[in-house]
Amino acid sequence: MPAAILSVHDKTNLVEFAEDLVSLGWNLLASGGTARLLREKGIPVRDVAEYTGSPEILGGRVKTLHPAIHGGLLARPTQSDRKELRDLGWDYIDLVAVNLYPFEGTIATPGVSFTEAIENIDIGGVTLIRAAAKNHERVTLVCDPADYTDVLAGLKAGGVPAEKRKSLAVKGFAVTAQYDALISRYLSGGETLSINLYPVQKLRYGENPHQSAVLYAYTPGDGPLGGKVLQGKELSYNNLLDLDAAWRAALSFEAPAVSIVKHLSPCGIAEDRKLVEAYKAALACDPLSAFGGVIATNRPFDGETATALGDHFVECIAAPGFSQEARESLKARKNLRLLEMPHARIEPAHEYRSVNHGLLRQDIDVGEPPGTEWQVVSRREPSDQEWVALRFAMQACRHVKSNAIVFVQGTATVGIGGGQPNRIDCVRIAAQRAGDKSKGAVMASDAFFPFPDSVEAAAQAGITAIVQPGGSLRDAESITIANRHRMAMVVTGVRHFRH
Repeated sequence: MPAAILSVHDKTNLVEFAEDLVSLGWNLLASGGTARLLREKGIPVRDVAEYTGSPEILGGRVKTLHPAIHGGLLARPTQSDRKELRDLGWDYIDLVAVNLYPFEGTIATPGVSFTEAIENIDIGGVTLIRAAAKNHERVTLVCDPADYTDVLAGLKAGGVPAEKRKSLAVKGFAVTAQYDALISRYLSGGETLSINLYPVQKLRYGENPHQSAVLYAYTPGDGPLGGKVLQGKELSYNNLLDLDAAWRAALSFEAPAVSIVKHLSPCGIAEDRKLVEAYKAALACDPLSAFGGVIATNRPFDGETATALGDHFVECIAAPGFSQEARESLKARKNLRLLEMPHARIEPAHEYRSVNHGLLRQDIDVGEPPGTEWQVVSRREPSDQEWVALRFAMQACRHVKSNAIVFVQGTATVGIGGGQPNRIDCVRIAAQRAGDKSKGAVMASDAFFPFPDSVEAAAQAGITAIVQPGGSLRDAESITIANRHRMAMVVTGVRHFRH
């Protein structure tokens, strides 16, 4: 009969998994609390200590670290290995269900002591994972309760397929690598950094055809950006960068929102009570630049919005989901990529950029820190409508390349300028793209105005209110210009550069 060893800290769905194994004719070995739980539930199980003839020692520090266990896991299906095991009175172990002490949760607990942290460094569990993963050609490793269902399905069908055993082994090595990296960071005071990345797909090329490229993910088996491609050609390097930027922007808003991005620059961002209206407003900001861009929404893409696309050329759409009506409408666009994003959040909470001989790491800019207070510095207070537009404008502004300038009417951008080495050019670009829509609009700037010329240019374009971080030596001059044109000006004290 096949044998399994179960040694888990997280006992989610363990009882059901063990019951199914027994019903399939498996013998179970278990240690400590795992064995007690199974026995309480009436599931036949043999203690590891009884099997090895060696009791748990050192207050539970040593349970499964025994040649009878690891010989049974590491033995190959050869006559010599089989004979050696049987001469010692042991047998093969064919499946391991194991997960680790919660070291990360322990050190995150306020006031946790060094001794408590050390006692939550798992040794036996890590060794079980590595042994099973190394011998995955014969042994099935289950280090995540989420995999119980798939493993049982494989067993019921005659055996877990080799490719599945390999993917479970990869997951196991990823778990132990991340676990060891976490311990290393803790013991070194957070000074070291380890990153484990897993290939998602080899891309046709990078930014240009002569550059090779590969997409990696933090989690084995993850899809592009954590999503799933539903239709269309393979996503390109540039598609992925644009989709990431658009997705981050769309998720910044509470109401139904649409972000359109081209070459990493937003062409339009809008929110509305209905997604279709948000799309129309976002597209109206700069339809010329939006041609061939990507779209991201923070709500499922519906049929009405799909119809509103008309004959507008779109490369990709990312959304939390797509209605059946939308799928039917969009399937005729064979080259349009649809990326379903089931996790409506940005992960992780930091970002990396490669530099020569190293990496830069920073927290993601999620907006103003708690406690930020906006201050009116002009003689005129913004109207209620201007306040709404100003808050939307600053939220949108942080997704535009610095020096970012955003013109907004209501809750939709009407002109965007960014990525220039001086701010006045960005104001002029935003005004040019907005045209007559700049009259009565508000303006957000991602950083202070080094000179008052940007405020003067905004006034000439018809801007009625401005929000900016403040902090320039010439703030007083900018405020004077705002007052001269009866513009409202608000300072936030928070800069939002995006290089």
